[in-house]
Amino acid sequence: MNIQRWCTPHLKKAKEEREYLHCFPELSYKEFETTNYIEQQLIQLGFVVERPLETGCVAIIEGDIISDRVVALRADIDALPIKEEGEAKADFFSTRPGIAHCCGHDAHTANLLGVARVLAKHTSHVSGKVLLIFQPGEETLPGGGRLLCETGYLQKYLIQQIFGLHTSPLHKVGTIATRVGELMAAPDEFQVIIHGVGGHAACPHDTIDPVVIAADCISAFQTVVSRSVDPTESAVVTVGRIEGGTAHNIIPETVQLWGTIRTFSSATAQLVEQRMHQICRGIAQAHDAEVSLIINKGYPAVINDEKATKKVISHAHNLFGSDKVLEMERPIMAGEDFSFYQRYFPGAFFFVGSGAQESDSTYVWHHPKYNVDPGFFETAMPLMVSLAIGGSDKAEKE
Repeated sequence: MNIQRWCTPHLKKAKEEREYLHCFPELSYKEFETTNYIEQQLIQLGFVVERPLETGCVAIIEGDIISDRVVALRADIDALPIKEEGEAKADFFSTRPGIAHCCGHDAHTANLLGVARVLAKHTSHVSGKVLLIFQPGEETLPGGGRLLCETGYLQKYLIQQIFGLHTSPLHKVGTIATRVGELMAAPDEFQVIIHGVGGHAACPHDTIDPVVIAADCISAFQTVVSRSVDPTESAVVTVGRIEGGTAHNIIPETVQLWGTIRTFSSATAQLVEQRMHQICRGIAQAHDAEVSLIINKGYPAVINDEKATKKVISHAHNLFGSDKVLEMERPIMAGEDFSFYQRYFPGAFFFVGSGAQESDSTYVWHHPKYNVDPGFFETAMPLMVSLAIGGSDKAEKE
């Protein structure tokens, strides 16, 4: 069988579908139109479609080869609250101000719909069941992956392996990148609320200045990783937002900070949180102020199952050649709620190259000009189809 030949007739549709979805982005947990569109496409293919959550859906494909094998493929469908930029996307710009697919979820969705169309024509090669998961809310806590797993819906299918992918502007079109074990970090969120005593900027001695206290907190947080975390462990503490004050000559009552903590182990995360609490208490005492630290636990780290990851690598080798498969030397600090599935099922997550100068698609994730080179589908679709087929190919028997 020639999986790439099977996919060729569906590539043009996937590229057009991605542009259509790009025009009508929806934020996390509000993907009603997107879900309805996906559901209609899947029903037309003759698949059973179920909606365990309010948005998102799951298609169940029954293969003609009788088997207890159950494999799941996942795509996320939500967009970002971001103002889009970039001339390369001028023909299919977001029609919704302040909302855009600047992360690649439109391409993930269009690709999995393309996979569905291929499988619909080749169920004679499908062993057991294949679940196609179109998941809401990847970009926003608590995470659509978590919510879906907590329903218990997927567990009843006894999924043996689950696979997910992401566009990657860091890798050239035609390549695949992944690794066994740690792949992506756990992204926790934090908020610091500083209460001081406001007053006139000309009389700082009559105030307790929360701006100065905020500066102390930010500086001290930078020592947590460099001086408290084992250098062989990976961790990041970043303050991404500061809010406070109304004028140049007023010392405000309150300043707030927001940021992220990225780790791979619960022990490291606990250590970082402990040190940040100690810093906030110490700085509050030194300034006679009130400093509160709130930490919202995010997604777990993405830890790739060895057998599932080796299967991705083997299938990619067979399809595209070993020179197109990159085994990453180290993980990245970005987060992904695919990790929730990996708590229940052996799973592998991988990156498919989508960066090319000619399509202006080398901007990093969440950049206003983020774009996906259409060549992404020529790699992503055959690989997902290959992982779905199973049973008869060499990689499946290993």
